[in-house]
Amino acid sequence: MLNPSHSSAPELEARIPHDPVFLSERVEAFYREREINPVVGGNLLEGRIPGEDDILLLSNDYLSLAKHPSILAAQAEALNTLGHGVLRSAVFLFGDNPVKNLESALGRHMGGEDGLLSQSGWCANTGLIQSIADEATPVYLDMFAHMSLWEGVKSAGATPRPFRHNSADSLDKLIAKHGPGVVVVDSVYSTSGSVCPLAEIVEVGEQYGCVIVVDESHSLGVYGSKGEGMVEELGLSGRVHFRTSSLSKAFAARGGIIVGSARNIKYLRYRSLPAIFSSALLPHEIAGLQATLTVIRQESHRREKVLGNSAFLRNRLNELGYDVGADHSPIIALVGGAEENSILLRNALESRGVFGSPFCDPATPKNRSLIRFTVNADHRLEQLEQVVAVCEEIRGEVRMEEWPQIRKRSFGMN
Repeated sequence: MLNPSHSSAPELEARIPHDPVFLSERVEAFYREREINPVVGGNLLEGRIPGEDDILLLSNDYLSLAKHPSILAAQAEALNTLGHGVLRSAVFLFGDNPVKNLESALGRHMGGEDGLLSQSGWCANTGLIQSIADEATPVYLDMFAHMSLWEGVKSAGATPRPFRHNSADSLDKLIAKHGPGVVVVDSVYSTSGSVCPLAEIVEVGEQYGCVIVVDESHSLGVYGSKGEGMVEELGLSGRVHFRTSSLSKAFAARGGIIVGSARNIKYLRYRSLPAIFSSALLPHEIAGLQATLTVIRQESHRREKVLGNSAFLRNRLNELGYDVGADHSPIIALVGGAEENSILLRNALESRGVFGSPFCDPATPKNRSLIRFTVNADHRLEQLEQVVAVCEEIRGEVRMEEWPQIRKRSFGMN
């Protein structure tokens, strides 16, 4: 029998089918436009490999829990005791079991009645929107809402009605024109770190009798006295129908959650396609998430540290002339605009030992690429001061004054 690992290149090529024109043209466009930037060369998403002493501002582990000993111990015990458990869809889980116990605990933690676990934040969002909207339902999305929410609209066959970013007035005009539907926002937007004016958005949605959905992926664990999220911190839990969150950010794990009324969550359990047609999270993942919830509720110093770190870095970067806004979130975006600008920025940062996350189309509009700094609780002050020193040094090298947002500010444009 032939061992594939010992196959020669010609033998492998012989087993690769010829691509039809419609596929080869799309792939060719990628290599022509993205793989090698036509202005400065290189691929924005393919930079250096970080070294041991480099400063990493690219992890969504806001509270620095990925190696927390009590969480790892809970996972190890469950894995050693239960292995991978009985692999099946969670729709078949009945009675008292760890999955439903965690769902209820997360639901109560976020100020709701119950929760529904998903395999990811993407599955939570697509499954929710697909279940509550249809072709007759207008869905009003902030133009920067996460792509998973847009995909949920597509899956539902509903009509997307985007409104201007963080603009309650724009939302009001759209609903007045098209009628009640579903209002969808992120509490903290993942690319820019901007914070949603939730109270204003909720007020507009309520006025027209809309369903309100808030993605709390980047606020759960970070905001609230015990990490309940921004909706609960602002006292809006009784006015928001559904909240979703990825559990791969502050919870430093895998999975997603939808929180709402017990009645609506039971409906979703039997209507959300990702919930029905995906296997449940594994026992050691459930045990780890349960332990993480306990840590998040108890260790408030982690929230204080990450928000303090982000405020320090944001303030210092603004002083240097970078336009990083005034929102208090752990996400700080350096918006180069055209991809060649962000490639120059990435190279300048990485050559000096500072690593952020590059974002470009389809995660951002084509001419709004950026490098995202994500601040964690375990970043030390001296590391952040080094980041500031590097950003000060490279301003001329990366032609910061030519970035669109910087030019707009220089000319007094809004």
